[in-house]
Amino acid sequence: MKNVSNLLLLQQPVTVMKGIGEETARQLADLKIQTVLQLLEYFPYRYEDHRLRDLAEVAHEERVTIEGKVHSEPSLMYYGKKKSRLTMRVLVGRYLITVTFFNQPYLKKKIALHDTITLTGKWDKHRQQISAQQYHLGPHKAEGNFEPVYSTKGNLNGKTLRKYIQKAFTEFGHLLEENLPEEFIATYRLVGRRDAFRIIHFPQSEKELKQARRRFVYEEFLVFQLKMQALRKFDRENSKGVAHHYDLQALKKMILSLPFSLTDAQKRVVNEICFDLKSPYRMNRLLQGDVGSGKTIVAAICLYANVTAGFQGALMVPTEILAEQHYDSLCERLTPFNVRVEILTSSIKGKKRKELLQDLQEGKVDIVIGTHALIQKDVNFKSLGFVITDEQHRFGVEQRRVLREKGINPDVLFMTATPIPRTLAITVFGEMDVSIIDEMPAGRKTIETYWAKQEMFERVLVFMEKELAKGRQGYIICPLIEESDKLDVQNAIDVHAQLTHFFQGKYEIGLMHGRLSSDEKEEVMKAFSENHVQVLVSTTVVEVGVNVPNATIMIIYDAERFGLAQLHQLRGRVGRGSEQSYCILLANPKTEVGQERMKIMTETNDGFVLSEKDLELRGPGDFFGKKQSGLPEFKVADMVHDYRALEVARQDAIKLIQSDYFWKEEEYSNLRKQLQKSEGLKGEKLD
Repeated sequence: MKNVSNLLLLQQPVTVMKGIGEETARQLADLKIQTVLQLLEYFPYRYEDHRLRDLAEVAHEERVTIEGKVHSEPSLMYYGKKKSRLTMRVLVGRYLITVTFFNQPYLKKKIALHDTITLTGKWDKHRQQISAQQYHLGPHKAEGNFEPVYSTKGNLNGKTLRKYIQKAFTEFGHLLEENLPEEFIATYRLVGRRDAFRIIHFPQSEKELKQARRRFVYEEFLVFQLKMQALRKFDRENSKGVAHHYDLQALKKMILSLPFSLTDAQKRVVNEICFDLKSPYRMNRLLQGDVGSGKTIVAAICLYANVTAGFQGALMVPTEILAEQHYDSLCERLTPFNVRVEILTSSIKGKKRKELLQDLQEGKVDIVIGTHALIQKDVNFKSLGFVITDEQHRFGVEQRRVLREKGINPDVLFMTATPIPRTLAITVFGEMDVSIIDEMPAGRKTIETYWAKQEMFERVLVFMEKELAKGRQGYIICPLIEESDKLDVQNAIDVHAQLTHFFQGKYEIGLMHGRLSSDEKEEVMKAFSENHVQVLVSTTVVEVGVNVPNATIMIIYDAERFGLAQLHQLRGRVGRGSEQSYCILLANPKTEVGQERMKIMTETNDGFVLSEKDLELRGPGDFFGKKQSGLPEFKVADMVHDYRALEVARQDAIKLIQSDYFWKEEEYSNLRKQLQKSEGLKGEKLD
């Protein structure tokens, strides 16, 4: 009972503490603090470093603490309504600096010539002065160098909140129990849980603060990964999949018929997916592959394996253009093997649609490729065994679920050409198996990428004209459709007019953007694919699934407005044929991050390298978009900077979840309790 009672005592409302009444409890509730444990778990988001430093090492506008002697009488000056400025000269080591206090006139009577004073404030290196934010008379105190700073709201200030946390730790800190097994604490030399709480709130040195942070980073990652691996285990054990006994000889024959050899990465991924198809559990796998790495042929091989096992397959894609491209590609590969491939989009109507739906239901169609049209109520299959969703992040969870439920526990493969950094893949898709095609087919030429200033646009167009003269085609990408008051960026309609004038009837200029109807978009793309249009001015609607091998040049206007992943996706629209291709980034970035993006784009064509850099520059929330990211919120851990700890915690979690001792021994009971509270595991009996 000891464990239960300790936890119950920590879960008492904050009002059990003396000095916290109803009003304070309401203020704390605004910070989502209602229990004593939540108060203890409310960690600082940063620390003020009050250690003394040599001013020679302090950067301009950096916050610093100094100790010195008052070298001139404080001078007080009033200005405006009730505003004042108190200035004095202070000798700090070998520096004679100016110190300014704003709106604190009473200090004139408190501070005297030759007083020793300790100050904290912002250092202006150019003017050799400090705007003081904190002070005390007397020498610097060595203890309490790291002052925690908490996020607060309303009338509750950081000082008061710190006082309540101190009180909670004094009265209830002894109830905080260890939740990590002794083996991990010893192996990774982690501080104990109670000590870590004390240090994170009341650190005495930078060294011990690092140790407490290290402890909580590992703990947060381990608990999260345990939830992911447990979900995976229960999902796998409870998913009554269907074993696909495919015809291996037929599959080998189909692979040998290809006009090229598979890369080692493609072979590895085909084996991973086919192993899942054969298993009695339902596949739940993510396939990542850079632009042009050959995911489509992997999908074709695995869909064929599924058909030889006697099942139907479905491939859902986000656009009609992409559906048609996949349809053409699969027909070419699989029709010689008596596989019937069909396409279903919103354009297919009337009698043709009715007949197709009838054939699907009767099992006469082996593979169907389609858009959202696949998840309509009247679309039924006879024996759907394998579902592939391409560019899966473009479909909602509900849409993917509806397609999956059209079969009886079909195997599910998600494909994406947006490389997701490993740290995010194992966090966001932790309950899935992840396959990666990390090798490009032989002979594929690297796209040469250049960064040019926007005033060089006409020179860039002259370069484009040379490519067009060779019979090639090109894209010009713009961030907006029309002129905007909010953003001073080039827009597609203006650029289209500018190009029409520049090329003066020599070449056809097409215009593509999101406000066109589906039919209009199809018409423009068809004209571009068939070379009736030589230059396509477009917004980012061409980002995914446009395949025009004759296009060899892309100009991206206002390139600094795009993230690295999106720039890379856009760049992937060229370089799809045998000719050398080019991508020119027109940008005048005003920030260091913008300049860094342009530099990185010109240095690498590797989507996985770019995705890692993008993650470092933008952070996890912005990488996916905060609302749809599904990213967990960690109090201390940071997926980008602490990725090694994330990897270690993941390996440990896999080992624990797969073991018998984790589910039985007392040492792991606190971790099991944390799992019991997890979404998706609430109905499972973990003890």
